[in-house]
Amino acid sequence: MLKGIIIKPLERFNDERGSFTELMRQDWKNILKEDRFVQANFSISYPRIIRAWHRHLKGQTDYFIVLKGALKICAYNQETKELNETISTGQNPQIVRVPGHYWHGFQVIGNETAFLLYFTTKLYDYKNPDEERRPWNDRTLIPESINGKKDDPRVSKSWNWNYPPYK
Repeated sequence: MLKGIIIKPLERFNDERGSFTELMRQDWKNILKEDRFVQANFSISYPRIIRAWHRHLKGQTDYFIVLKGALKICAYNQETKELNETISTGQNPQIVRVPGHYWHGFQVIGNETAFLLYFTTKLYDYKNPDEERRPWNDRTLIPESINGKKDDPRVSKSWNWNYPPYK
């Protein structure tokens, strides 16, 4: 994992009425560290939509929780050329912590609309946004390792969100 990326599985409690899941707690220091949330956002994305790439250079950290559907969430370290790829679904909820200095984005996988709840540690500044962007299909984004593996067939090639899953 890239330094600072943390994945925390969430526990879902089921009974005859349905289910209950704690999504975020202030005392979860193993994932929050010293972070404090200042904004919560909700995004709906249609099947196969790609929302990438962007990064935050003023210290923002994002916490992603997929509520419905499935996302491929990626973070890329431009200096080390490492890429982390995580599959997150509403059926198996987890928090994905992404330090904002990494290029990051996601793709909806499967045929279901995805609901994403995410928390940020900085307020969005409408007049001076903390976002640097590059195209989702930027041919210069070439990972030298993916999830710590150098033998992944996607290594040393321009990142292709639509490449078939690696097994």
